[in-house]
Amino acid sequence: MEQQTATSEVLGVISSSPGELNPVFNAMLENAVRLCEAEFGHLYLCDKEAFHPAALHSASQDLGMLLRRRPVVLRGLHPDAPLSRMARTKAVVDIADVRLEKIYVEREPTFSEFVDVSGARAILIMPMLKENELIGAFVIYRLEVRPFTDKQIALVKNFAAQAVIAIENARLLNELRERTADLTESLEQQTATSEVLRVISSSSGNLQTVFDTMLTEATDLCEASYGLMWLREEDAFRAAALYGDLPQAYRDQWRSGTRYRPGPETILSRVTASGRPIQVPDLRIDPSYLIGDPLPVAAADVAGVRTLLGVPMLRDTEVVGFIGIYRKEIRPFTEKQVTLVTNFAAQAVIAIENTRLLNELRQSLEQQTATSQVLSVISSSPGELEPVFQAMLTNATRICEAVFGNLYLYEADAFRMVAAHHDSPAYVAARTRNPLLRPPPDAPLGRLAITKQMVQVADIRTLPSRDHPFVAAGVAAGYRTVLAIPLLKDDELIGAFTMIRQEVRAFTDKQIALLTNFARQAVIAIENARLLKELREMLEQQTATADVLGVISSSPGELEPVFQTVLENATRICGANFANLLLYENGAFRRAALFGAPPSWREDAFRDPVIRPNETNPIFRIMKNKEVVIIPDLAADQAYLQREPAVVAVVEKAGARSIIAVPMLKEDELVGLIAVFHQEIRPFTDKQISLLQNFAAQAVRH
Repeated sequence: MEQQTATSEVLGVISSSPGELNPVFNAMLENAVRLCEAEFGHLYLCDKEAFHPAALHSASQDLGMLLRRRPVVLRGLHPDAPLSRMARTKAVVDIADVRLEKIYVEREPTFSEFVDVSGARAILIMPMLKENELIGAFVIYRLEVRPFTDKQIALVKNFAAQAVIAIENARLLNELRERTADLTESLEQQTATSEVLRVISSSSGNLQTVFDTMLTEATDLCEASYGLMWLREEDAFRAAALYGDLPQAYRDQWRSGTRYRPGPETILSRVTASGRPIQVPDLRIDPSYLIGDPLPVAAADVAGVRTLLGVPMLRDTEVVGFIGIYRKEIRPFTEKQVTLVTNFAAQAVIAIENTRLLNELRQSLEQQTATSQVLSVISSSPGELEPVFQAMLTNATRICEAVFGNLYLYEADAFRMVAAHHDSPAYVAARTRNPLLRPPPDAPLGRLAITKQMVQVADIRTLPSRDHPFVAAGVAAGYRTVLAIPLLKDDELIGAFTMIRQEVRAFTDKQIALLTNFARQAVIAIENARLLKELREMLEQQTATADVLGVISSSPGELEPVFQTVLENATRICGANFANLLLYENGAFRRAALFGAPPSWREDAFRDPVIRPNETNPIFRIMKNKEVVIIPDLAADQAYLQREPAVVAVVEKAGARSIIAVPMLKEDELVGLIAVFHQEIRPFTDKQISLLQNFAAQAVRH
C-alpha cells in the first residue's frame, strides 16, 4: 500500500507538472529514500560525457556542495567505481558496504572523498534506461551496513522507469509547445499573407493599396521601424511605398517621385546583382555609408536606421523591385522574417504581373476572381484539401476553356488522382480501379515526372504510347490537347494539374501562368493541411496519453477502467472500429476488455473468453516473437484461409480486415496484448504503432 501510494503521488506530480521535471524528480527521490528506509539519495542525468546531479534528497550540505561542484565525467571515473560499473553494465549495482570495496580500501581519492563526506555504507544504484540507452540513475544510500531488499530494488526500478517516461513526456510536450509557438507565428504570417492576397484580389489595378498593405504587414510582423518598397525603372529605382514614422524631410524626398541611381556599394545594388536577400547588421559601418552615398547617409543620419534587410522582387531571374525593412537598433532579422519578406516580395511581383495582365486583357479579371475564390476556399477550409482542389479545377477549367480537369498527387513514383472536374465517368472509374498510375515516358504526366516542368501535348492521339492503357483511357474519353502543370515543393514533385481539351488547340501563356499560380497555391494548401494534421495528431496523442495516466492515477489497483480507457483512446487515435485487450495466462489468452466490438461478436467473445492459439493464429506469432504483428487484410491471411475459428469469427461476425496486435511486455515476459481492428483495409501509421506501444507499457505498469 505504501508503494502504491508513493507511485500514485509520483503520478499525481507528473500529471500536475506537465513538462516540469524538477518536482517529479524530487517526489520520486523522496519516496524512494523513504520507502527504502535510507538516509539520503540523489538522481543523476547522463549524457555521453558525464553524470550531472538533477535532484538531491536529505543530503548534507557538504555532500551537496561536493556533488554540485563538478559533474562526474565518465572517462575520468575509476573502472571499479560503482557508478562506472553501472554505466558499463547498465545493470543495478547493490553494495552492502562500500567501505569494503577495493577502491575504497586502496583510498582512490575521488571515491574515498565521496564516501567519507557522505558517510555512506550501503548503496543502491539504479540505471534509468530508454531503449537500452543510459540517460540517468537513482542513487540511494544508507549510513549502516544493511542490504536493500528485492522489493525495495523493484520499487526504485519502477521509479526509474517512471522517470524515463516523465523525461520523454517532457521532451514531447516541449516539442509540442515549440511547434505550437511556430504554428502561432506561422498563423500570423498566413493571416498577413491572406490579408495581402485579399487586398490584391479586391484592388484590381490599384497597386498602391497592395504595396501599402504589404509593406505595413511586413514591417509590423518583422518588428521593424520602417519599410520602403522600390520599383526598378531601367538603371534606377523609384520609391513606390513607405511605412513607419519616418522624418518628414525623408518622406517628402522619396514621395516626390525622385529616381535614385544607387552606387555599387549600396544594398540596392548588391541585392540587384545577387538576386538574393541581404542584411546589413549596422548601416553606420557599411561601405555604402562610409563612402558617403546619399541614400544610406540619409537613412542613417536622418531616419536613424541601423540594421536593414533588403529583399529582391524577382520576376523569373529579373529584379523588378526591392523591399527594404529597417530597424533603429542593431538587431539582425531572423530567417523566418527573411522568408516572410521574401514571400511578400513574391506576392508583390505577382500583384505587378497580375495588374499588367489586367491592363492587357479583360480575361485577367476572371483570373483574379478565380484566384480569390480558391484562396477563399483555402482560408475557409483549413486542413481540408478536397474543396480547395475542386475550387481550383472548376476555375481553371472555365478560364482555360478546357473540358476536363484533373489533379494528381505524386507518391511512390506514381500518380494518384485526387480530384476531377467534368471528366468522363468511365475515365474516373478506371483511375479509381487502378489508383496508382505509372504513365509511359512520352505521356504528359510521364514527361512531367522526368523533367518536373510544364508539359503540353497538342494531340495525345499522335503519341507513340497511344495504345498504353493509361493513354488509351484518355483517348477513349475524347482527350486531344493536354496541358500538365507540376506541383513542386522545394524542387520536389508532389503532384500535377492536367487540363484537357477535346479539340486540338494549344493553351496560351496566360492560361499556363494561371495554372502555375494555382499549382503554387495547391502546394501551400497541401503543406498547411499536413502541418495542421500533424499538430492535431500530436495533440490527440498527448490527450490520449494524459487520459490514460489520469485514469491510472485515479484508479490504483483497478484494471477495468484503465483497460477501457486504453482501448477507447487506441481505437480513436487509430481511426479504428473496435479493439480488445487479452491477458496471457498459462499458455493461453483471456479476454479482459473490449471496446466498440459488434454485439454479435462481443457475445461470442465473452461466451468463450479463453483463446488457446494454434500456430496458424496471428496471436501465436506474438507468443513466439513478442513483437508487433500487423496484418493488412485478415481475410487474406493464412489463419482465415485455413478456417482458424477465432480468426473466422472476428472476420465474419465483426467484419475485421486490417489488424494490429501490440504485445504487453514486462522485462521481456509476455503479459498480454492490445489488438485494434479496422473494418476496411487500411494501414496503421508509425505514430499510431508508437502510441499503442506506449499504452501497452502503461497497462503493464498498472
